[in-house]
Amino acid sequence: IDSIVAVVEEDVVLRSELDASVSAVVSQFTSAGRQLPPRAVLEKQVLDQLIVTKLQLLRAEARGVRVSDQEIDSFINDVARKSGITINQMRRTIVEDGLSWKKFRQDVNDQLATQQLQRRIAFSRVDVSETEIDIHLSSQDNITGEYQLGHILISIPEGSSAGAIETARNQADKVYQELQDGMDFVTAAITYSNGPQALQGGDLGWRDATQVPSLVVSQISEMEVGDLTRPLRDPSGFHIIRINDFRLPTKMVREVKAQHIMIEVTELVSDGEAEATIRDIYRQIQGEVDFAELAKKFSDDTSSANLGGDMGWFVPTQYGPRVAELLSELQVDEMTEPFKTPAGWHLFKKIANREEDRTEEFIRSNALETIRQRKAEEELILWIRELRDEAYIEYRI
Repeated sequence: IDSIVAVVEEDVVLRSELDASVSAVVSQFTSAGRQLPPRAVLEKQVLDQLIVTKLQLLRAEARGVRVSDQEIDSFINDVARKSGITINQMRRTIVEDGLSWKKFRQDVNDQLATQQLQRRIAFSRVDVSETEIDIHLSSQDNITGEYQLGHILISIPEGSSAGAIETARNQADKVYQELQDGMDFVTAAITYSNGPQALQGGDLGWRDATQVPSLVVSQISEMEVGDLTRPLRDPSGFHIIRINDFRLPTKMVREVKAQHIMIEVTELVSDGEAEATIRDIYRQIQGEVDFAELAKKFSDDTSSANLGGDMGWFVPTQYGPRVAELLSELQVDEMTEPFKTPAGWHLFKKIANREEDRTEEFIRSNALETIRQRKAEEELILWIRELRDEAYIEYRI
């Protein structure tokens, strides 16, 4: 017989949902040899996460967030590929673990819907100024590489009294001391953390040095793998951050130089006429008519036509996956067959390849995205706290 363990606005969390989620966490971490907290503590952590998930799904539905079957299929295919298994093998494994394929797809749908909502909310609350970019770049010159980080958050509810803040500070200090005394970080995160990644052992994944949380950015250059910060305070609570690993990434970018001819489909030029024109141009080039001459005469690509179709050096992906795929298959001096995109019909001729260090050219645009991402993560924690504070939640456990 099932029962309700929490009411979340007009939705509920069932005992069966809680038990299944707890079992999944136990299976995940015991197989990795990790020590877990007592069942009651773990249940509370899992229930809190289920409540937050329910609230986010309700908000996603209200905001019209929809996940297509194609997006779900793409996500599942990507997981299977990274795991080195087929979809059928994945399906068998999931069923053997006691989860139906339909429920698995629903879980993926919920995960993707929640991620879409979080991106909308977080980035809608973030603004980045040119001054912030300048300050960011000047302060990051001595920090390079990528860090894998662990995170523990002891949260402070909005509007907390001085006594509640002091209680949270003491709790953070207690957790820090337990870590200093040898407690496993993953176990501590599962047991104590109120952060979004608590049940993942506080794992924040790999971050570029410029994407580490702003709280620890001033200390990161002096920290070693295995080091952790003392509790750091911000509006959401007290944070303990650990460096799990470090690596120096490669910054080389593969570029191509190519010529391009495009015949645009317009109200005056039908798709069939554009295709016929590009195929005629293709035949002329095969008959050794100069590509540049035909580009100047026929191409509708205004940025390159007067240059004989010369696009200069560029990263192929900037023109979309189709162009990148076709150019990657070409040898130098080879030409694509005519192909179509929403912009029209195209021919590309590869002139040269090169490996180029483009780090400096990307720094400023990357800095904008880095600051936006960091501020978005901070805003997301605050929004989730606001979401809980404003929602009707009734515990029945």
